[in-house]
Amino acid sequence: MRSTIPVRSKLPGTGVTIFTKMSRLALEHGAINLSQGFPDFNCAPELIDAVTRYMREGYNQYAPMPGVIPLREALAMKIERLYGHTYDPVTEITVTSGATEALFAALTALVHPGDEVLLFQPAYDSYVPAIQLSGGTPTFVTLHPPDYHIDWDAARRAITSRTRAIVLNSPHNPTGMILTADDLRELARLLEHTDAVVVSDEAYEHIIFDGARHESLSRDPAIAERAIVIGSFAKTFHTTGWKVGWAAAPRALSAAVQSIHQWVTFAVNGAIQMAYAEMLRADPERRSVGEFYQRKRDRFLSLIEGSRFRPLPCRGTFYQMVDYSAITSKPDAEVAMWLLEEHGVASIPPSSFLSGVDSGPLLRLCFAKRDETLERAAERLVKV
Repeated sequence: MRSTIPVRSKLPGTGVTIFTKMSRLALEHGAINLSQGFPDFNCAPELIDAVTRYMREGYNQYAPMPGVIPLREALAMKIERLYGHTYDPVTEITVTSGATEALFAALTALVHPGDEVLLFQPAYDSYVPAIQLSGGTPTFVTLHPPDYHIDWDAARRAITSRTRAIVLNSPHNPTGMILTADDLRELARLLEHTDAVVVSDEAYEHIIFDGARHESLSRDPAIAERAIVIGSFAKTFHTTGWKVGWAAAPRALSAAVQSIHQWVTFAVNGAIQMAYAEMLRADPERRSVGEFYQRKRDRFLSLIEGSRFRPLPCRGTFYQMVDYSAITSKPDAEVAMWLLEEHGVASIPPSSFLSGVDSGPLLRLCFAKRDETLERAAERLVKV
């Protein structure tokens, strides 16, 4: 049915996300989906058993708006053990409907018309719409391949008196870059000259490789006092469809996040929260997750070694950036469609994460897949 009612969109230029588009096309073309970031394997059976048990125990009504206390206590314990920072689980931790909702709530709470928000691009595609919906303006510092290190001098030049927030993402989607201790020191120096709040997207905190340490913004007391640190259970527990994340911040910032969260989703599934709390108490460090995905990364790299795709360094997340310049000089969006339609492998063009600059001859591939899926995909990629 066609409607004659005019609709004036607040986000007229966004359309559907690249993830929706590529996953739909992968299904239509029967392609192997290495585009959207979700596993094609199940989560741990004991986690499913725990959710079922808590449902049978009656956790089927509204949970408390900020999250169930056992989960907030488990998160506070985990953060203190891993990063040395103490958050009050009652007033300083909020459980949200995925990290994306936590990011939306944080940016909506912070940003007012006329404010600027500093982003490091490639930037995850939910950041810009959240800023624009609040009347803010995104400003960009571009990270460059192959290592995508932050140019802190460029960041200092980008800061103005209108900068309200700085968004950081480590481990970084889509590049696999991670922040170092030196980066945290540079960030602390940068913040000395601004009133900006930091929003830290740490959804992949446990997926970090080669003996490196995750540098959470919670580690530095001076940064943590003006930071909203956001995490996700989806990536850690292979449960992207459950959409549960969290935000940790000082009391006043947490109250601001909750003032938005209560009107967006209000509360998150209580039985799932209780199950996550149980899993966190048993294993707060979750080191096996990083080891698991490092094996996946290494396996995938060995499988595509004979291809004309050149891998870039991947220090974390479950994404591998590859350079296709040995194949063609065409734009990444065009190459992604060609790879999907002609060779049956779906990827993500990094230009989807960029504004006003060229991505270069690169594609993002997700290796959070069964070994047989990676093997079938690699067979196709090697033939390109």
